[in-house]
Amino acid sequence: MFDFDEIIDRRGTHCSKWDMMQPIFDVPAEDGIAMWVADMDFRPPPAVTDTLRAAIDHGVFGYFGDDRAYRAAIQGWMARRHGWEVDPDWIATSHGLVAGVALCLRAYTERGDGVILFTPVYHAFARIIKANDRVVVESPLVERDGRYEMDLDALAARLTGREKIVIHCSPHNPGGRIWDPEETRALAEFCAAHDLLLVSDEIHHDLILPGNRHTVAPLAAPGHAERLVMLTAPSKTFNLAGGMTGNVIISDPGLKERFHKAQAAAGSSPNRFGIAMATAAYAHGDAWCDAVCDYIAGNARIFDEGIAAIPGSKSMKLAATYLAWVDFRALGMDEDELKARVRGRARIAANDGPTFGAGGEGFLRFNLATPRSRVIEAVGRLREAFADVQ
Repeated sequence: MFDFDEIIDRRGTHCSKWDMMQPIFDVPAEDGIAMWVADMDFRPPPAVTDTLRAAIDHGVFGYFGDDRAYRAAIQGWMARRHGWEVDPDWIATSHGLVAGVALCLRAYTERGDGVILFTPVYHAFARIIKANDRVVVESPLVERDGRYEMDLDALAARLTGREKIVIHCSPHNPGGRIWDPEETRALAEFCAAHDLLLVSDEIHHDLILPGNRHTVAPLAAPGHAERLVMLTAPSKTFNLAGGMTGNVIISDPGLKERFHKAQAAAGSSPNRFGIAMATAAYAHGDAWCDAVCDYIAGNARIFDEGIAAIPGSKSMKLAATYLAWVDFRALGMDEDELKARVRGRARIAANDGPTFGAGGEGFLRFNLATPRSRVIEAVGRLREAFADVQ
């Protein structure tokens, strides 16, 4: 029904993932493979394209108003896909979720306050915390049986009282982990015990690979609404990152009022095209989402088998997202040699592990949301780049 095998040339389209590959990674644009930025190389659900065509045919692109259909589409999606009943009054819109995180920092913290991250984790969190003059507090994840776990006891021992927020990446990027409901509940109880706000970034919560299940934080940790902010978005789910539209969902009236105040201070208003794309995708994108998750799972099997054939290398088991987290530590190579082999020999742009914080050393993150032929080509190149490793 959907052709995810189609090769769509994104070069020369102001595409960050492909047009910035050579300037940033020195991977040649002519034959390099871009596997870094977390967007897909697939067309979105047809309803999205049809909606944009209708808007273009109309021809007038004024300020956006009346978001009832947008809120209703989010309501329907959350009820169908996650069993979560969302009141439309809980929903605010941000220019993407990094901007949503920034608004949370301004709404709920002051300069110098600590913001807790379970590292390694999505690198933009630390960047936006520092840019807002807050302090990054890293709580290293513990690797057990090939997956990450939070160590809340260790985190409790190092709290200073200046920490105000935990930003929780659920499912986890880059590890591809789905947190068990019990883990989310324990984290919410930890936040209550230490007077911390829990910001649950669930931008990947629709990209659940077959055989797995994700439970949204409000359902995993009921009774903690007074300290919970939910972040979701259509950007990862439907490949609409350029629409710069995120959903900030807050049920507690006090938290909601503080967020809206920060939003008003920033002069924020919705993007007409982003809202239109999100509405169409949430209303009509179920079959596409199911199909893309199946396709990504197939890509992950091929990629993981190829990585396992390189002695001393292994991928973490991917339960969610389309981001493979590959452990090269057993090879004994420093970061420069890893880069030389992957960027230079294999001509692949992948994210460097240390950019994700403590615990990322010796890892690389690879984006698998690309046509299967590219994944097969990438696996072949990586095996050749490490062919001398015994």
